[in-house]
Amino acid sequence: MNAAAFMDICLTIGLSLIALAIALGFVRLWRGPTLADRVVALDMMTASVIAFCGLFAVKAQVEGYLDIAVALALVSFVSVVALARYAERLARRSDSDD
Repeated sequence: MNAAAFMDICLTIGLSLIALAIALGFVRLWRGPTLADRVVALDMMTASVIAFCGLFAVKAQVEGYLDIAVALALVSFVSVVALARYAERLARRSDSDD
């Protein structure tokens, strides 16, 4: 086995494990039960997709996928902060109702 074949096997295993992580994150996103669980699942899924883009860029030898990963990381950060602020406001409303 040469280095290129070993690298290809490792990339395939890595991509498969990241796909499994995305599937498990989707299950947690679907089942919940709280908003915080869903926010964390969404953040984990986007981090997994970013890693998938990085590994796929290495496997396909296309640098354009790295640009997609960086853009997704920036959008993911903004969306998670927005969801966290929304959850905080929801918690304040429920505390003030009691």
